[in-house]
Amino acid sequence: MDKSLYVGLSGATRTMQAQQVHANNLANLSTTGFRGDFVISDYVDVGGDGLASRVLTVPRGVGSNMNSGAVNHTGRSLDVAIAGEGWLSVQDREGNEAYTRAGDLMVSAEGELRNGAGHPVIGNGGPIDVPAYRKILIGRDGTISVVPAGGGENQLVQVGQLKLVNPLPGDLFKGEDGLFRRLDGDVAEQDGAVQLRPEYLESSNVQAVEEMVDFMNLARQYEMQLKTMQNTEQMAASGDRMIRDE
Repeated sequence: MDKSLYVGLSGATRTMQAQQVHANNLANLSTTGFRGDFVISDYVDVGGDGLASRVLTVPRGVGSNMNSGAVNHTGRSLDVAIAGEGWLSVQDREGNEAYTRAGDLMVSAEGELRNGAGHPVIGNGGPIDVPAYRKILIGRDGTISVVPAGGGENQLVQVGQLKLVNPLPGDLFKGEDGLFRRLDGDVAEQDGAVQLRPEYLESSNVQAVEEMVDFMNLARQYEMQLKTMQNTEQMAASGDRMIRDE
Protein backbone atom coordinates (compact mmCIF):
# COMPACT_ATOMS: atom_id res chain seq x y z
CA MET A 1 0.00 0.00 0.00
CA ASP A 2 2.78 2.41 0.85
CA LYS A 3 4.19 1.84 -2.66
CA SER A 4 1.07 3.31 -4.25
CA LEU A 5 1.21 6.21 -1.78
CA TYR A 6 4.75 7.05 -2.92
CA VAL A 7 3.68 6.88 -6.56
CA GLY A 8 0.63 9.08 -6.00
CA LEU A 9 2.46 11.66 -3.90
CA SER A 10 5.43 12.09 -6.22
CA GLY A 11 3.22 12.09 -9.31
CA ALA A 12 0.93 14.77 -7.87
CA THR A 13 3.91 16.96 -6.92
CA ARG A 14 5.48 16.76 -10.37
CA THR A 15 2.10 17.40 -12.01
CA MET A 16 1.68 20.59 -9.98
CA GLN A 17 5.12 21.78 -11.08
CA ALA A 18 4.29 21.05 -14.72
CA GLN A 19 1.05 23.01 -14.38
CA GLN A 20 3.00 26.02 -13.10
CA VAL A 21 5.31 25.85 -16.12
CA HIS A 22 2.42 25.63 -18.58
CA ALA A 23 0.62 28.47 -16.79
CA ASN A 24 3.74 30.60 -17.22
CA ASN A 25 3.81 29.69 -20.93
CA LEU A 26 0.24 30.87 -21.33
CA ALA A 27 1.01 34.08 -19.43
CA ASN A 28 3.77 34.81 -21.97
CA LEU A 29 1.67 34.05 -25.03
CA SER A 30 2.17 37.60 -26.32
CA THR A 31 5.74 38.14 -25.03
CA THR A 32 8.12 39.01 -27.87
CA GLY A 33 10.63 36.24 -28.62
CA PHE A 34 9.48 34.06 -25.69
CA ARG A 35 10.46 30.38 -25.69
CA GLY A 36 7.95 27.97 -24.12
CA ASP A 37 9.19 25.71 -21.31
CA PHE A 38 8.58 22.13 -20.21
CA VAL A 39 9.47 20.12 -17.09
CA ILE A 40 12.20 17.47 -17.23
CA SER A 41 11.64 14.68 -14.66
CA ASP A 42 13.41 11.48 -13.67
CA TYR A 43 12.93 8.75 -11.07
CA VAL A 44 14.97 7.63 -8.07
CA ASP A 45 14.72 4.68 -5.73
CA VAL A 46 13.62 5.50 -2.19
CA GLY A 47 16.11 4.29 0.42
CA GLY A 48 15.37 2.91 3.85
CA ASP A 49 14.37 -0.40 5.39
CA GLY A 50 12.62 -3.05 3.36
CA LEU A 51 12.79 -4.00 -0.27
CA ALA A 52 14.05 -1.46 -2.82
CA SER A 53 10.63 -1.22 -4.42
CA ARG A 54 9.65 2.39 -3.77
CA VAL A 55 10.22 4.99 -6.46
CA LEU A 56 9.84 8.77 -6.50
CA THR A 57 9.85 11.10 -9.47
CA VAL A 58 12.22 14.05 -9.10
CA PRO A 59 12.64 17.23 -11.16
CA ARG A 60 15.75 17.52 -13.29
CA GLY A 61 15.06 21.06 -14.38
CA VAL A 62 13.09 22.93 -17.00
CA GLY A 63 13.81 22.72 -20.72
CA SER A 64 12.85 25.19 -23.42
CA ASN A 65 11.29 24.74 -26.84
CA MET A 66 13.81 26.24 -29.27
CA ASN A 67 11.48 26.43 -32.27
CA SER A 68 11.05 29.89 -33.76
CA GLY A 69 7.88 31.90 -33.27
CA ALA A 70 5.96 33.66 -36.02
CA VAL A 71 7.65 36.73 -37.52
CA ASN A 72 5.43 39.77 -38.08
CA HIS A 73 6.11 43.02 -39.92
CA THR A 74 5.85 46.12 -37.72
CA GLY A 75 7.40 48.83 -39.90
CA ARG A 76 9.22 50.22 -36.84
CA SER A 77 12.89 50.99 -37.52
CA LEU A 78 14.08 49.73 -34.12
CA ASP A 79 12.35 46.36 -34.37
CA VAL A 80 14.47 43.41 -35.52
CA ALA A 81 13.86 39.68 -35.77
CA ILE A 82 16.49 36.97 -36.15
CA ALA A 83 16.24 35.34 -39.59
CA GLY A 84 16.51 31.65 -38.77
CA GLU A 85 18.85 30.58 -35.97
CA GLY A 86 20.78 32.92 -33.70
CA TRP A 87 20.46 35.29 -30.75
CA LEU A 88 20.80 38.94 -29.79
CA SER A 89 23.30 39.69 -27.02
CA VAL A 90 22.19 41.76 -24.03
CA GLN A 91 23.46 42.60 -20.57
CA ASP A 92 21.62 41.17 -17.56
CA ARG A 93 21.01 42.83 -14.20
CA GLU A 94 24.42 41.70 -12.93
CA GLY A 95 26.23 43.10 -15.95
CA ASN A 96 26.88 39.71 -17.55
CA GLU A 97 26.22 38.78 -21.17
CA ALA A 98 23.05 36.87 -21.95
CA TYR A 99 20.98 36.09 -25.04
CA THR A 100 17.45 36.72 -26.25
CA ARG A 101 15.27 36.61 -29.36
CA ALA A 102 13.33 39.71 -28.31
CA GLY A 103 14.25 42.42 -30.81
CA ASP A 104 11.88 45.16 -29.62
CA LEU A 105 14.68 47.71 -29.25
CA MET A 106 14.47 51.28 -27.99
CA VAL A 107 16.80 54.14 -27.19
CA SER A 108 16.64 55.46 -23.62
CA ALA A 109 16.71 59.12 -22.66
CA GLU A 110 20.43 58.65 -21.93
CA GLY A 111 21.05 57.25 -25.41
CA GLU A 112 21.44 53.62 -24.33
CA LEU A 113 20.13 50.98 -26.73
CA ARG A 114 17.90 48.59 -24.78
CA ASN A 115 15.32 45.92 -25.52
CA GLY A 116 11.71 46.00 -24.39
CA ALA A 117 12.59 44.34 -21.07
CA GLY A 118 15.08 47.12 -20.32
CA HIS A 119 18.27 45.09 -20.86
CA PRO A 120 21.18 47.00 -22.47
CA VAL A 121 21.92 45.65 -25.96
CA ILE A 122 25.51 44.56 -26.53
CA GLY A 123 27.62 45.29 -29.59
CA ASN A 124 31.14 44.17 -30.47
CA GLY A 125 32.59 46.55 -27.88
CA GLY A 126 30.00 46.28 -25.10
CA PRO A 127 26.68 48.07 -24.54
CA ILE A 128 25.71 50.33 -27.43
CA ASP A 129 25.16 54.08 -27.04
CA VAL A 130 23.28 55.92 -29.77
CA PRO A 131 23.82 59.67 -30.32
CA ALA A 132 20.94 62.06 -30.95
CA TYR A 133 19.51 61.28 -34.38
CA ARG A 134 16.87 62.23 -36.92
CA LYS A 135 16.65 58.75 -38.37
CA ILE A 136 17.97 55.30 -37.39
CA LEU A 137 18.47 52.22 -39.54
CA ILE A 138 19.51 48.67 -38.58
CA GLY A 139 21.00 46.50 -41.33
CA ARG A 140 20.56 42.79 -41.86
CA ASP A 141 24.05 42.20 -40.43
CA GLY A 142 23.22 44.18 -37.28
CA THR A 143 24.98 47.42 -38.22
CA ILE A 144 23.33 50.49 -36.70
CA SER A 145 23.41 53.72 -38.70
CA VAL A 146 21.87 57.09 -37.91
CA VAL A 147 21.26 60.41 -39.57
CA PRO A 148 22.59 62.74 -36.83
CA ALA A 149 20.39 65.46 -35.43
CA GLY A 150 20.88 68.44 -37.72
CA GLY A 151 22.46 66.28 -40.44
CA GLY A 152 21.35 65.86 -44.03
CA GLU A 153 18.92 63.14 -45.08
CA ASN A 154 21.67 61.08 -46.74
CA GLN A 155 24.31 61.70 -44.07
CA LEU A 156 24.31 58.18 -42.57
CA VAL A 157 26.84 57.47 -39.82
CA GLN A 158 27.50 53.97 -38.48
CA VAL A 159 27.42 54.05 -34.66
CA GLY A 160 27.68 50.36 -33.77
CA GLN A 161 26.84 46.78 -34.62
CA LEU A 162 24.70 44.32 -32.71
CA LYS A 163 26.52 41.26 -31.42
CA LEU A 164 24.72 38.33 -33.05
CA VAL A 165 25.64 34.84 -31.83
CA ASN A 166 24.57 31.29 -32.59
CA PRO A 167 25.60 28.80 -29.88
CA LEU A 168 24.19 25.28 -30.07
CA PRO A 169 20.74 24.97 -28.44
CA GLY A 170 22.05 22.23 -26.14
CA ASP A 171 24.69 24.62 -24.79
CA LEU A 172 22.09 27.09 -23.48
CA PHE A 173 19.78 27.29 -20.49
CA LYS A 174 17.10 29.80 -19.57
CA GLY A 175 17.43 31.82 -16.37
CA GLU A 176 14.61 33.02 -14.14
CA ASP A 177 14.79 36.39 -15.90
CA GLY A 178 13.88 34.76 -19.23
CA LEU A 179 17.36 35.29 -20.72
CA PHE A 180 19.48 32.46 -22.06
CA ARG A 181 23.09 31.79 -21.07
CA ARG A 182 25.75 29.25 -21.91
CA LEU A 183 25.88 26.23 -19.60
CA ASP A 184 29.67 26.51 -19.32
CA GLY A 185 29.48 30.17 -18.32
CA ASP A 186 31.53 31.31 -21.32
CA VAL A 187 30.60 34.15 -23.68
CA ALA A 188 29.46 33.18 -27.17
CA GLU A 189 31.47 34.35 -30.18
CA GLN A 190 30.07 36.77 -32.76
CA ASP A 191 28.68 34.82 -35.72
CA GLY A 192 28.68 36.70 -39.02
CA ALA A 193 26.30 34.17 -40.56
CA VAL A 194 23.41 35.30 -38.33
CA GLN A 195 21.13 37.72 -40.19
CA LEU A 196 18.32 40.02 -39.11
CA ARG A 197 14.97 41.00 -40.55
CA PRO A 198 14.70 44.75 -39.88
CA GLU A 199 11.25 46.15 -39.04
CA TYR A 200 10.00 42.70 -38.01
CA LEU A 201 9.39 41.10 -34.60
CA GLU A 202 9.32 37.45 -33.59
CA SER A 203 6.35 36.51 -31.44
CA SER A 204 6.25 33.89 -28.69
CA ASN A 205 6.51 30.28 -29.90
CA VAL A 206 3.82 29.20 -27.41
CA GLN A 207 0.77 27.59 -29.04
CA ALA A 208 -2.29 28.49 -26.97
CA VAL A 209 -4.38 25.44 -27.96
CA GLU A 210 -1.55 23.00 -27.24
CA GLU A 211 -0.88 24.60 -23.87
CA MET A 212 -4.55 24.44 -22.89
CA VAL A 213 -4.81 20.77 -23.90
CA ASP A 214 -1.66 19.95 -21.92
CA PHE A 215 -2.98 21.91 -18.94
CA MET A 216 -6.27 19.98 -18.94
CA ASN A 217 -4.46 16.65 -19.26
CA LEU A 218 -2.28 17.57 -16.30
CA ALA A 219 -5.39 18.44 -14.28
CA ARG A 220 -6.80 14.96 -14.99
CA GLN A 221 -3.48 13.36 -14.04
CA TYR A 222 -3.48 15.29 -10.77
CA GLU A 223 -6.97 14.03 -9.95
CA MET A 224 -5.87 10.45 -10.67
CA GLN A 225 -2.86 10.81 -8.35
CA LEU A 226 -5.11 12.14 -5.58
CA LYS A 227 -7.49 9.19 -6.05
CA THR A 228 -4.53 6.83 -5.78
CA MET A 229 -3.60 8.36 -2.41
CA GLN A 230 -7.23 8.30 -1.25
CA ASN A 231 -7.60 4.64 -2.21
CA THR A 232 -4.38 3.86 -0.34
CA GLU A 233 -5.75 5.61 2.75
CA GLN A 234 -9.02 3.66 2.53
CA MET A 235 -7.17 0.36 2.12
CA ALA A 236 -4.99 1.15 5.15
CA ALA A 237 -8.09 2.02 7.21
CA SER A 238 -9.76 -1.23 6.17
CA GLY A 239 -6.69 -3.18 7.23
CA ASP A 240 -6.66 -1.46 10.61
CA ARG A 241 -10.34 -2.36 11.18
CA MET A 242 -9.68 -6.01 10.32
CA ILE A 243 -6.86 -6.15 12.85
CA ARG A 244 -9.03 -4.55 15.54
CA ASP A 245 -11.92 -6.95 14.82
CA GLU A 246 -9.65 -9.92 15.32
